[in-house]
Amino acid sequence: MTNEIEDIEIGLLLEALYQRYHYDFRQYARASIKRRLIQARSHFGLPSLTALQERVLHDPEMLPRLLAFLTVQVSEMFRDPGYFRALREQVLPHLRTYPSLKVWIAGCSAGEELYSMAILFREEGLFDRTLFYATDINPDALRAAEAGIYPLDRIRKFTENHQKSGGRSSLSDYYTADYGRAVFDKSLRANVVFSDHSLVTDAVFAEMQLISCRNVMIYFDRGLQDRAVGLFRDSLARNGFLGIGSKESLRFSRHAAAFSEFVPAEKIYRKREP
Repeated sequence: MTNEIEDIEIGLLLEALYQRYHYDFRQYARASIKRRLIQARSHFGLPSLTALQERVLHDPEMLPRLLAFLTVQVSEMFRDPGYFRALREQVLPHLRTYPSLKVWIAGCSAGEELYSMAILFREEGLFDRTLFYATDINPDALRAAEAGIYPLDRIRKFTENHQKSGGRSSLSDYYTADYGRAVFDKSLRANVVFSDHSLVTDAVFAEMQLISCRNVMIYFDRGLQDRAVGLFRDSLARNGFLGIGSKESLRFSRHAAAFSEFVPAEKIYRKREP
């Protein structure tokens, strides 16, 4: 009975979030969203998910605090180094033929993947002709991404990943250590547009040569995954590239035929000719 009541409460809470604030989590994988809402309820010391709904509806300041639970902010620079090595060695040689480039980091979280991509493009001599779009639905995450400041104790792992990805320089060239923090060079943000964009409700972003959206769709249900893949298809230029997470796949998407596998081991796809 408890589970049944919680499921009803979750449905009502997600509908309330959509109606009140236009954040749509209704098609996120239910087991994942339930786990996060229960964590939020416990964190705020509330007796029920209904009480959490009441707080969010009547106190707008609660929204960003709840979004921190509902949007997963776990990443690291050059995460899955093989992915970035494949971009460096197999994708960028194709992108090098374009006079200008647009790259979309969808679900950029606190910016770790954005800075990884910016450093990669700088090392390969493509940064100056590239415009990067970093998007997320969480305004706090976007502010953190734009700040580019990370705890210094995370840098060791970032550096290790960078080296494994085939980095051509020292990661320390791109940040300044300051009071236990690593502050990344603002020049890495010179060609970056930070924007609130939802894969659930928003439309095509722009015409891109590369879209990287990793470990985001794993939290969507099948219908929402299809919507996101369709959005990527429509946002990619002819022969553009799409990178997704290691546990994600296009195989069962109704848009799968629009893509060919380019680096299967690293989940990098290429948009087929029309």
